[in-house]
Amino acid sequence: MASLVLKENREKSLLRNHPWVFDGAIEEEIGTPRSGATVDILSSSGKWLAKAAYSPHSQIRARVWSFNQDTIIDNNFFTQCIKNAISKRKAWLQKQRTNAYRIVAAESDGLPGITIDLYGDVLVIQLLSAGADKHRDKIVHSLKKIFPDYVIHERSDVAVRKKEGLEQYIETHVGVLPNTVIIQENGLKIEVDLINGHKTGFYLDQRKNRKIAGRLCRDKKVLNCFSYTGTFGLSAALNGAKSVVNLDVSESAIDTSLHNVQLNSDVLNEASITHLMVDVFEQLRVYKENKTRFDVIILDPPKFVENKNHLVRAARGYKDINRLACELLNENGCLITFSCSGLMREDLFSKIVADAAQDAGVYLSVQDRLHQDCDHTVASYFPEGHYLKGLVCIKSKFI
Repeated sequence: MASLVLKENREKSLLRNHPWVFDGAIEEEIGTPRSGATVDILSSSGKWLAKAAYSPHSQIRARVWSFNQDTIIDNNFFTQCIKNAISKRKAWLQKQRTNAYRIVAAESDGLPGITIDLYGDVLVIQLLSAGADKHRDKIVHSLKKIFPDYVIHERSDVAVRKKEGLEQYIETHVGVLPNTVIIQENGLKIEVDLINGHKTGFYLDQRKNRKIAGRLCRDKKVLNCFSYTGTFGLSAALNGAKSVVNLDVSESAIDTSLHNVQLNSDVLNEASITHLMVDVFEQLRVYKENKTRFDVIILDPPKFVENKNHLVRAARGYKDINRLACELLNENGCLITFSCSGLMREDLFSKIVADAAQDAGVYLSVQDRLHQDCDHTVASYFPEGHYLKGLVCIKSKFI
């Protein structure tokens, strides 16, 4: 097996069980490993450190499978890792009213580059790294063993694979894939588009936050920006919002949201929910000009930061929408604002929101800090797994 020898004093992160080895940390490659191949990671003194998947095209040159030298990266390895991931979620699952959740959260579950989500009786996998891609058959074999009666569909159709030298890849490995599946979440029915939906089909990571947001909306006039499938709006309506306006630029997103409203007509007032297919930034300015105000504004924009070069531009975008939201809130109104960009640090996001409030001439009191739901685990050794951050803020004037 080929080896990667690190530069002097570059093993510190590995000794803390962090699973990434960057190209700049490597002094020498011994042998000629192929993309996705398992390699040994050695310190500059030759000490064995880890077994990792080699990725020649990525700045993250290797992703660790195991810190145990005796581990064999075979079918049993993947089966056991997936079982361990399910076991970690068992207590959490017993408290949930859902049939859709994340089974494997990549590095945080010891399986770098591998995401597995469950929707009813369908498993959707994404393989985002060279090592994950190489072991596709083993991963599918393990899932068939653990979930023998489930459809297994792969949606490795994301741009990040290009950084690994991989093409986009879509295939149904087991069973017949339905176009959509109805999931249950916090008393709501939601239709998930398994073929065209974002991520693996749906934003499961916001489940807990939708419930929290909904409880803040009783008898409130609610604006749900970047509404996508409309689920924040559904939660608001379910909890007795006076009115809900969903804004999204995508026609297909609006259509999906309208369908989700109809699916839940037995538990909410359809007439209280309206939809506008508009550019959110432009519509917020229209509301400002027209002096339209809201009691609750939810900002859940798409990822603004794809790489570090976009960070400054993204910060301007976050500040712009949060400033406008501050200006559109009624006194004592509630701003619920998110960033799903992993490169956007939580402290920086908090500062951007604070600066937006300052520019709007209002005072925000942070009442709660929100994160991804518990099935989207964050391992102690992998803080990068914490990507979703949100703030619940109450508006008041300066005295």
